[in-house]
Amino acid sequence: AIAPEIFGHEDIKRALLLQLVGGCTRKLPDGMRIRGDINICLMGDPGVAKSQLLKHVASIAPRGVYTTGKGSSGVGLTAAITKDVTTGELALEGGALVLADRGICAIDEFDKMDEGDRTAIHEVMEQQTVSVAKAGIVATLNARAAVLAAANPLYGRYNRRKSLSENINLPNSLLSRFDLMFLILDVADVDKDMALARHVTYVHQNEGVDSDNNNTTEQSDAVPIEEDDDEGMGFDSHNAQ
Repeated sequence: AIAPEIFGHEDIKRALLLQLVGGCTRKLPDGMRIRGDINICLMGDPGVAKSQLLKHVASIAPRGVYTTGKGSSGVGLTAAITKDVTTGELALEGGALVLADRGICAIDEFDKMDEGDRTAIHEVMEQQTVSVAKAGIVATLNARAAVLAAANPLYGRYNRRKSLSENINLPNSLLSRFDLMFLILDVADVDKDMALARHVTYVHQNEGVDSDNNNTTEQSDAVPIEEDDDEGMGFDSHNAQ
């Protein structure tokens, strides 16, 4: 199961499973390439386990990179030109999206990114390439990564009287590049809150119990080695005396 410690969010977990599996990249006869990776955006109130889902998916993915929007720049996500201290030559280094090629790049606090840095992701999310033309270096890097982003509302909590783009403070051109968008709201419900509290209490009380049970099962399944008797070894105790 995906993130069994997190209560609920069954549809979101199914979508994350599909993102981990991925789709089939299609190449049309005219040369056009249609991406098969799924881009998912999780939006909603704070405290609904969005960041935990991102960290869990990035940890179980064969190639997963986790970063935050506030601590990342457009150059850090795409590519940067660096200068070698020893030789003095310029080199091209890939960012988080390039390092997550054929994998998943999880970006938390997606709405906290600067507008200039956010526009660098447009090409990656649709064309899955990073085009660089800096300091005499012209190159195109592959960034065939599925983007998993999480964003918080602009006003602290989601306002249902306003549109989605007004709540999240993201342009429509960027929202249209996400294949699946989930709106997670923290609705006050006594029954759901009690079930969530029981689940959290159970997880904390039984932390490490499953691993201990697995070790006990492995030890019980082991067949003890019986010591061979004297006759089986061809040794006669009477002759020894």
